[in-house]
Amino acid sequence: MNFQKKLISLVFSMSFINVNAAHAETIRIAIGTQDTTINCAAGGVLIRELKLLEKYLPREGKYQHAEYDIQWKNFTSGAPLTNEMVAGKLDIGSMADFPGSFNGAAFQKAGKQSLFISVLSGSTSGSGNGIVVPKASTVHSLAELKGKTISVPFASTSHGMLLRAVAQQGWDPDKDVTIITQSPEVAGSALRANKIDAHADFVPFAELFPYRGFARKIYDGSQAHAPTMHGSLVNAEYANKYPEIVTAFLRAAIEADRLLVAEPEKYSTLISRVTGIEAEIIYLFHGPLGLQTRDFTWKPEYRQAIKTSIETLRLMKRTAVDLDAEKFIDDRYIRAAFRQAGLDYEAHLKNYSRLPLNARDARTGQPITDSKRVAQIWVKGEPLVRHYASPESAFADLSALEKAGKQVRVAYAQDSNNGIKLLAGDAWFVQSKNGISAFLLKEDAKAQVRAEGGAVLDFRAAKSAATAGTAEVAHTAGITNAFARSSPASAHAK
Repeated sequence: MNFQKKLISLVFSMSFINVNAAHAETIRIAIGTQDTTINCAAGGVLIRELKLLEKYLPREGKYQHAEYDIQWKNFTSGAPLTNEMVAGKLDIGSMADFPGSFNGAAFQKAGKQSLFISVLSGSTSGSGNGIVVPKASTVHSLAELKGKTISVPFASTSHGMLLRAVAQQGWDPDKDVTIITQSPEVAGSALRANKIDAHADFVPFAELFPYRGFARKIYDGSQAHAPTMHGSLVNAEYANKYPEIVTAFLRAAIEADRLLVAEPEKYSTLISRVTGIEAEIIYLFHGPLGLQTRDFTWKPEYRQAIKTSIETLRLMKRTAVDLDAEKFIDDRYIRAAFRQAGLDYEAHLKNYSRLPLNARDARTGQPITDSKRVAQIWVKGEPLVRHYASPESAFADLSALEKAGKQVRVAYAQDSNNGIKLLAGDAWFVQSKNGISAFLLKEDAKAQVRAEGGAVLDFRAAKSAATAGTAEVAHTAGITNAFARSSPASAHAK
């Protein structure tokens, strides 16, 4: 009898072990990132480095005994990432609207389906993409590039921006300009050697190259009035099989965003250590009033960006597949992630504000109320960026810092026309009866002078004018001279 009982117990135990073994599935989560495309940070580098995905992966129900095999692979652009997704080597990936649409078309061509599940960061006005020229170029506007050679990473979101910008000039892209393909890495060398007339690129290169001192930005994507965004995609088959995992990934992205909001300097520095992109440029995008807005909701403008990208692909004859944007975009997973995080998706959908700046002027202590007048200084050795209510206040403090022997990592200003954040050292300023205003484009500064008088100044001249309080002193400092990056007064000192 005891033998029978032991036998029954042994059989039961083995059955239990076999049942558990059957449920102990190893689930692959293969994620493609673009680390150097820094507005994908909340959907890639931060999740990976802070192990946020592990925090939100499901552990109950059918996942109770699951083991997770999390794989990360980094890419410099969306096209090779798409190739590996279509080949089944990746389950989730992040990229921009234009290559994202190519991703959807490539899946469809292969008899499969991908879904665009969330926005990560973008600009409803189109800022983020841009066009730069060599530092010594005499070109100051897109209109001056007729007949010139412009390079761009083909099939990128900046390629779509360039084609729209060329069309707005009324040019034939096959006759009036020569457009060639170059990766950011190759274009950087070409700009240094003055081998190309201009280069169009995506985040962050239209700001990074000027910051590194060998290029000058002459065109911002917002001038094309074409919304742009980066977001995350998933293999539809994978999403249908593991919807809870896809939602967990987006929960991790929301957590990464929360951390960036709370401590932008700290996480800009972390991202910089991983990517090699300077923290000053990362803060330019991810700090308060940043160049782009981290936004996980599918605003109408972002849906339109996908539709425009699909249409551009057709015009380029890159695909004959009839991709339906409304079926391609799937907001079920991000809505589920918002619910789990206790967030109101509809409220965020209606919110178009950039990350706000709630601060006092570092010099005067007065509350900052006008975002278009904001200027900022990041002092070497200080963990936090200093904020100022106006360029005048920032310039006054900059002079005091220099006298005290402090080094400045970077200074920022907000464009008076469209409010985008600028590298102050490369901006143009207008000194008038209404104070000092900052502009990305020299032509915009000249237009401001025609409207209200005053003088167009470069950074050094504007600092002199603010310190002395007169435009005449600024004139003697060199109103139209290019800002010398090597100067001790440089706003980009490393």
